[in-house]
Amino acid sequence: MSLFKARDWWSTVLGEKEEFDQGCLCLADVDNSGSGQDKIIVGSFMGYLRIFNPHPVKTGDGAHAEDLLLEVHLRDPILQVEVGQFVSGTELLHLAVLHSRKLCVYSVSGTLGNVEHGNQYQIKLMYEHNLQRTACNMTYGSFGGVKGRDLICIQSMDGMLMVFEQESYAFGRFLPGSLLPGPLAYSSRTDSFITVSSCRQVESYKYQVLAFATDADKRQETEQQKLGSGKRLVVDWTLNIGEQALDICIVSFNQSASSVFVLGERNFFCLKDNGQIRFMKKLDCSPSCFLPYCSVSEGTINTLIGNHSNMLHIYQDVTLKWATQLPHIPVAVRVGCLNDLKGVIVTLSDDGRLQCSYLGTDPSLFQAPKVESRELNYDELDIELKELQKIIKDVNKSQVLWPMMEREDDLKVSVLVSPSFDAVSQATDVEVGTDLVPSITVKVTLHNRVVLQKVKLSIYVQSPLVLTQDQFTFEFSTPEMTSTVSFSVYLKRNYMPSALDGNAVVSYLRPTGVPRVIQCKFRLPLKLICQPGQPSKTASHKLTIDTNKPPVSLLSLFPGFANQSDDDQVNVMGFRFLGGSRVTLLASKTSQRYRIQSEQFEDLWLITNELIHRLQEHFEKQGIKDFACSFSGCMPLQEYFELIDHHFELRKNAEKLEELLSERAVQFRAIQRRLLTRFKDKTPAPLQHLDTLLDGTYKQVVALADAIEENHGNLSQLFTRLKSATHLMILLIGLWQKLSADQMAILEAAFLPLQEDTQELGWEETADAAISHLLKTCLSKSSKEQAVNLSSQLDPAKDTSRLKKHITLLCDRLAKGGRLCLSTDAAAPQTMVMPGGCTSIPESDLEERALDQEAAELFTNRRHLSTEMPMPEDPPLQGVSE
Repeated sequence: MSLFKARDWWSTVLGEKEEFDQGCLCLADVDNSGSGQDKIIVGSFMGYLRIFNPHPVKTGDGAHAEDLLLEVHLRDPILQVEVGQFVSGTELLHLAVLHSRKLCVYSVSGTLGNVEHGNQYQIKLMYEHNLQRTACNMTYGSFGGVKGRDLICIQSMDGMLMVFEQESYAFGRFLPGSLLPGPLAYSSRTDSFITVSSCRQVESYKYQVLAFATDADKRQETEQQKLGSGKRLVVDWTLNIGEQALDICIVSFNQSASSVFVLGERNFFCLKDNGQIRFMKKLDCSPSCFLPYCSVSEGTINTLIGNHSNMLHIYQDVTLKWATQLPHIPVAVRVGCLNDLKGVIVTLSDDGRLQCSYLGTDPSLFQAPKVESRELNYDELDIELKELQKIIKDVNKSQVLWPMMEREDDLKVSVLVSPSFDAVSQATDVEVGTDLVPSITVKVTLHNRVVLQKVKLSIYVQSPLVLTQDQFTFEFSTPEMTSTVSFSVYLKRNYMPSALDGNAVVSYLRPTGVPRVIQCKFRLPLKLICQPGQPSKTASHKLTIDTNKPPVSLLSLFPGFANQSDDDQVNVMGFRFLGGSRVTLLASKTSQRYRIQSEQFEDLWLITNELIHRLQEHFEKQGIKDFACSFSGCMPLQEYFELIDHHFELRKNAEKLEELLSERAVQFRAIQRRLLTRFKDKTPAPLQHLDTLLDGTYKQVVALADAIEENHGNLSQLFTRLKSATHLMILLIGLWQKLSADQMAILEAAFLPLQEDTQELGWEETADAAISHLLKTCLSKSSKEQAVNLSSQLDPAKDTSRLKKHITLLCDRLAKGGRLCLSTDAAAPQTMVMPGGCTSIPESDLEERALDQEAAELFTNRRHLSTEMPMPEDPPLQGVSE
């Protein structure tokens, strides 16, 4: 923002809802008063023509009634207004008004008034030209070196230049290669027209070349032209500026030289007569208009440039001399002499704000009052300072880093999940096999306390769960409003999500303009993705969860999944996921243990988590607060590592497929180029089976694209399975070491740093970096490990061996007493806490090999965990299919 503002001398607003552009403003002595005072001529796209002669009583006055000399509605939109010697037989100035299909020339005259209302002004139509083509802009000048009169050149929307010698039409010429019209200007010194084509080139055409070139009505070559009659329209010179131009202005303050000024979208150019660049200036802001004018320094030119930041910059050549603030964005700027005041800057905005201003500053007459001096009591100041320091210290101890939120929220969000399925399922385009996929309705209610702006609700669930609608917008224009939206959730793919949790996030702006975000989590029922099934006697993967309370009947824990009528089977329950996987849950009668078993390792997660969650709810309802679960078996690292290897293998396959597709695409384009060269040749050569090679390459490209798409789907599915297995590992580690909620959050942040897996940033690299950070900080055994600096750059992993070693080492450190903490005291060595020695993070290949052997000895996984922890109290499963 500028330090100085443009001093408002006179201003007004033109009409209501009218639009203006750069050609709608002109300053000239249009009524030929001879006083040298300019009048302001403004035309609008609504067809209104206005002429002003400002006479402010004092600086900053608005427009008075007598300032408006004339206002006429011409019906057609006014594209441009210019003043010049447009009528033959006289040297008086006349007003030319360009409409889209018509050019009108008027004379403006005034009659002395006999009363206090002042003079009367009127316009008289001298002549008009009906245009055969839609006009874009115009320029005027003494074309061909004529004296005492001005000719007019109009550019049409299709690139035709139409020259009018006052009352008569002279000729029309099409600019070669014209696509879109650009700004147009006339240079009297070189007698040429200068424009900017759609090729972003500044082009100059001599008037004489235009006059003797082929007529525009005869664009095709005739027999006479082929024999040498007539001339082609050729350009005098061109200059590529690399951007579209907003305006062109020709400045010639002496007879020796003239300059061509071009205002681009990002740069400002000054060219010589022959098209050579004199200088250019890169602009910091997007310009909207400009005007070169004479400078007091010899050999320099001043330029006014308005931009879209409400600023007006004054440059002397390329040097910024002044910057001033305007109350609007100018689309046209002129300098004139108004009311004997020279150098008045007149600006016009696109919505009709017309302002006359001048540069400078007004002196400030404010003087600060003298402060009464009084004697200071330094003892009292010391006591007050100590009290304030104590208050600051207490606040810093009691508060967290972020400021506390207000107790009374601006917006309350509540989520209600329907207890039953939808009567008509909303599931569409599902890929779950033959199962009927149900859907369930979720309602979100928002209640505001104050007026809120831009309220947006976003719903998130875990893939492959999908929503019928996930984005909502609200308008809380009054306080105490309640809005409720509903949507349905269903399973789309034939594999299970990693969690049944959902999240409703609401973003809004407070009345003060501060953005806020509120989130409300909800939990979807297990029956949405699971059905009752037959329990299985054997399974490849088994887990045993210990509790400190007597076992609870599974029929009471899972009432919606009870389909056994035999009382002997109340401690056995089967679950069948919609994708086809089966999970069996067994409860011991006396040993306070529960066993979960399945054919796939990751399928254990949802049932295990649901079991622990329902057990906690069951005992909380009975008022029992000391309920706890534990896990004492071996950590199933081998099954977890197999999933990691499979996921990493799919990522590598994706890289290979993309490389092959890139190679085949390059080959396909090369064959196309060769075939095109053969077909263009006037004497075609044999194709030499290039067409067969092109067809084969095309089939390979399609096949590789299909393979990439299939691999991407498999990778997304496997990443979801990997997240489920990771959640299960985090749960087992927490039950194994009895970790607190904060430690579980640290562990989850380390193992699940990504919600989505990408090719550039994979799960293996980010998880390895996070686990390595824990091993080198809170789980380090010596200060040597703490001194190792972590690399800030994540390089693509070559294999998964390092990640698997770090996961094994993490379990070892936790087993020997390590604790997870992010506070500063966690950096202390854990030697006194952990009994026995701990393996350090490998720093070399030898240490890597040693860690391999140690990890194999420490955590040798067995698939059947129940062999180490038998459950003799479990009843035999009679009549259960294997």
